[in-house]
Amino acid sequence: MGAEIWFGVLQAVSVIVVLVLVYRPLGDYMAHVFSTPKDLRAERALYRVIGVDPASEQTSRAYARSILAFSVVGLLLVYGLQRLQAFLPESLGLPAVPEGLAFNTAASFVANTNWQSYSPEQTMGYTVQLAGLTVQNFVSAAVGLAVAVALIRGFARRGSTTLGNFWVDLIRGLGRILLPIAALSAIALIAGGVIQNFAGFTDITTVAGGTQSIPGGPVASQEAIKLLGTNGGGFFNANSAHPFENPTGWTNLLQILLILAIPFALPRTFGRLVGDDRQGYAIVAVMGTIFLVSLFALSALELAGQGTAPQLAGGAMEGKEQRFGILGSTLFATSSTLTSTGAVNSMHDSYTALGGMMPMLNMMLGEVAPGGVGSGLYGMLVLAIIAVFVGGLLVGRTPEYLGKRIGPREIKLASLYILVTPILVLTGTALSFAIPGVREDVESTSILNPGVHGMSEVLYAFTSAANNNGSAFAGLTANTPWFNTALGIAMLLGRFLPIVLVLALAGSFAAQQHVPQTSGTLPTHRPQFVGLLIAVTVVVTALTYFPVLTLGPLAEGLF
Repeated sequence: MGAEIWFGVLQAVSVIVVLVLVYRPLGDYMAHVFSTPKDLRAERALYRVIGVDPASEQTSRAYARSILAFSVVGLLLVYGLQRLQAFLPESLGLPAVPEGLAFNTAASFVANTNWQSYSPEQTMGYTVQLAGLTVQNFVSAAVGLAVAVALIRGFARRGSTTLGNFWVDLIRGLGRILLPIAALSAIALIAGGVIQNFAGFTDITTVAGGTQSIPGGPVASQEAIKLLGTNGGGFFNANSAHPFENPTGWTNLLQILLILAIPFALPRTFGRLVGDDRQGYAIVAVMGTIFLVSLFALSALELAGQGTAPQLAGGAMEGKEQRFGILGSTLFATSSTLTSTGAVNSMHDSYTALGGMMPMLNMMLGEVAPGGVGSGLYGMLVLAIIAVFVGGLLVGRTPEYLGKRIGPREIKLASLYILVTPILVLTGTALSFAIPGVREDVESTSILNPGVHGMSEVLYAFTSAANNNGSAFAGLTANTPWFNTALGIAMLLGRFLPIVLVLALAGSFAAQQHVPQTSGTLPTHRPQFVGLLIAVTVVVTALTYFPVLTLGPLAEGLF
């Protein structure tokens, strides 16, 4: 056990060192991408094709309408591809995806959630995987980047009615950031043993003399962007626990780095674009502190192996891959649930009771440490606005952030943002047990383990959906009419209502003039503010979710 702990510490330190090394260059590069006035030749050609004037900027409302329209088209395309699968090339003989499941999957991938209520290799052919799911992995991540940049412009601009152009931000995010990094990452994954082929299904004879059908597929290309874009999901049902998706210990570390690289570098982009690098350091300090505390807590709980079965087995290895071990699994779980990734290399349903609560709690924090591509940064900035307002109330200082006043309109928008996901999570969980017909179906069909653990499974599902994570407790059968519909709606509302509120907030800040700092201005780059922001992040979550946690994982773990 001692050797495993030291190896786990070495893995975590390696990840931290690499993230520190890429923080400035990647953050500076992204700041340049979204601020340079120069368009590439290929970009200009695309603008002509779609009829966009790159020099024309949009108001916050126009920016939001563009995102919603673009996402509706993506939703319809992914749904249509699934329903027409039987007529598409490379369908592998698979039938059309049923209506309810097709809606749920389309909503999931458009919302950057990638919740999967199905076994991918037995449900989706190559055309749907590539033209539908992989494409949405790229564009949904690019949408998150665009929204974050629009909010940053809101802080940086003075007396402006515009936030940039969504179509320009989308194309730049895709062509200059996501595509190049994903292509290089896919090559690295192939070198590490991740498969990339169109082999279909291969029947083999097992050692025991039986027959097994082994699936192939273009996995590395989808794996790279599913992680880089903090999408989640997987080409195979076992996700990143599958040896074709994640073969070795070093590919596991590479996948963790892909998950964390952009979200942890975006605070640097923020600091550069607002003209104060110290603000970026403050935000990344909050993200890093929460991340390390969560990682330590989950690792300690799993190493302790509380429970009869783990103690008899000598360790909590149920649901974990031997090639990753406990700490390689907890590092991945912390990374994926503190972002909006949802990929898993171990089954969270098999964690110890309190250990299983930690991934759930990570999502309940709002996925802001560091959060998803774009969504983590703008979520943390909304919490920073709340923290400045609270700090002003506590010490009697003027509520200002980056030279912009926080008035009634701004605090209302920020408060609504904070309330969206808890309402979706708690309402969805409550309705699953409150509606008689639904409850019977949930208890008889969906829940594998009855009692408080079953409660945790349902709570985890709605937490994952509303926060656009996509991971699952793995003990819940979610391919039912109720869950396909309810979780699909939760994913769409959990993604796009906050985006609309963030863009409204950005527009409100952009219209303001810069307010000079005075002795009454709360400094937002010092350790005191970092501590205040951490406290606000945790307290808002604890007050909202603590009662329901006592009905699920806390009840299971403590009693």
